[in-house]
Amino acid sequence: MVRVVGIDPGTASFDIVLLDDGYIVGEKSIPTPDVARDAELVLEAMRELGKVDAIAGPSGYGVPVTWNKEIVDPRKFAVEVLLLSTEEQLARGMAAGEIGVMVYQALAQVVVEFWREKLPVVYIPSVILLPTVPFHRKLGRLDMGTADKMALTLLGIHTYSRDNGVDPRQTNFIVVEMGYGYNAITVVKKGRIVDGLGGTMCCKGFLTQGPIDIEHVILGGEWDRSDVFHGGVATVASIEDPLAVWKEWMKGKEPAYSIVESALEDLSRAVYGMSKLHDIRTILLSGRLSRVNEVRSSVLERLSELNVKPLGLLDGAKISKEAAQGYALVADGLLGGRYSHIVFLNQLAEARGTVVDYAIHPRLVPAKQRIRNAYKSSVRTPKL
Repeated sequence: MVRVVGIDPGTASFDIVLLDDGYIVGEKSIPTPDVARDAELVLEAMRELGKVDAIAGPSGYGVPVTWNKEIVDPRKFAVEVLLLSTEEQLARGMAAGEIGVMVYQALAQVVVEFWREKLPVVYIPSVILLPTVPFHRKLGRLDMGTADKMALTLLGIHTYSRDNGVDPRQTNFIVVEMGYGYNAITVVKKGRIVDGLGGTMCCKGFLTQGPIDIEHVILGGEWDRSDVFHGGVATVASIEDPLAVWKEWMKGKEPAYSIVESALEDLSRAVYGMSKLHDIRTILLSGRLSRVNEVRSSVLERLSELNVKPLGLLDGAKISKEAAQGYALVADGLLGGRYSHIVFLNQLAEARGTVVDYAIHPRLVPAKQRIRNAYKSSVRTPKL
């Protein structure tokens, strides 16, 4: 029997899930700003859960399967490899009170504390690192779905298989994740993740703008890490509560009406495009915003030609988000537990390289080298 923990570093909260032999026996949610101020809160939660065999730690943009004992420089590993950031960027974002950077700071601090405590933590891949995704789909990409999106998609393989009474190899669906910060899409065919559009590539999210015209990038000049958390619905509507924005949209009030319409069209375009490309009509909805009735209803209306249903949760789930459950499922599977067939099917252990390996623009050569060097110098045996 395997006893494992999954941790999802969400924009609003760090969710923690404890699995024993594949079943949820404990859950906890800690506000992310609290974790950013005191990473010890997560360690205390770990102690309360007791001895575990593995902890799937918050993995940011993803990394080949890496155990805590393999890390030699946890701060560099967290900031530069998992978060693709620099200490200077984090310092500026924290000074400005950026909620997205608070998530990054909290994640980095937790990684360091886990390393100091020598806990059995494992960091996991994102979508682009999976061998199940064809090489040609990776070219020119980075964010095809961060580690949490990959993990919750594996959860979807389990719940779809369970709820429909089919083998995981018979599952074909598209996950639409609607978080507070980002939207994202992942595609599953025959039980394997084969494609994805991450939050910065998919469409407008509540916080992030998503894809951005390169002419805007040029006009904007110098950009900072915190800029990724701006330009979405909240920026244009000047309202931080999703429900409040959607109520303004329902009344036809500007500017909320136009930016929500834009975001819904973006999402519809991306989902229908993926559906057509992969010949899949089943959509599994996930994420914080998908649980807001007004948001979910507007999305269901736009995707009415498709078969849309909730992603589903592990047995015993009460408060934890899908991503945290997915993280725990991955930890269980990596240790040969109840969900090992799903993890094995998606070849997580064979993931190699860094998420910047597929960048093709000449301007990105220095950044690719910097991040690859950070990876090589922060772990004992880099998997390149």
